Amino acid sequence: MPPKEGRYEVTIDNHDIRSLDLTPFQTTVGFTSPSSVEPQEFLERTIGFTINYTKEDPYDPRELSEYPDIRLWFLRLDATYPWLPVLLDWRAGELARYAAMLVPHQMSMRMGVVFNPEALELFVMEKVFVVYSWLKQHDIPKPRLKAKDMARMLGFGIGDELFDLIDKHHVDS
Repeated sequence: MPPKEGRYEVTIDNHDIRSLDLTPFQTTVGFTSPSSVEPQEFLERTIGFTINYTKEDPYDPRELSEYPDIRLWFLRLDATYPWLPVLLDWRAGELARYAAMLVPHQMSMRMGVVFNPEALELFVMEKVFVVYSWLKQHDIPKPRLKAKDMARMLGFGIGDELFDLIDKHHVDS
């Protein structure tokens, strides 16, 4: 599907990627620090990425998610903003592309991105823990539903029992 109208469009290039500079992201979305983010606006507008990466070899067949320096930039972004996946433009494929930057996978001519199943499962579960707690902390309505929808976009069903356990054994962040 096309990008959501009015979404935040973060543009990064070779320089940003190689220097691990998150400034283009922070400037575009207006994040001054991870703790200052109010999620409601971003849940409504969503966030997407334009990666202007010039390959050293124009005949290199690799996808962007197969370049270690691009993956490292996204790894730094994820370490700084671990709840970011819930704010991405899911319908335009940003969540799947983000996951491809962080989760081991292979490219298949027939099937496209094929994730390592165990790695994807760990990624999804970690994001469910982080996102659910972050949404609750910010009093976002229906945090379970949003976390479940995020997991479902990556092929996983999450039961209420997990959220009951999280709520029962709450950890302050």
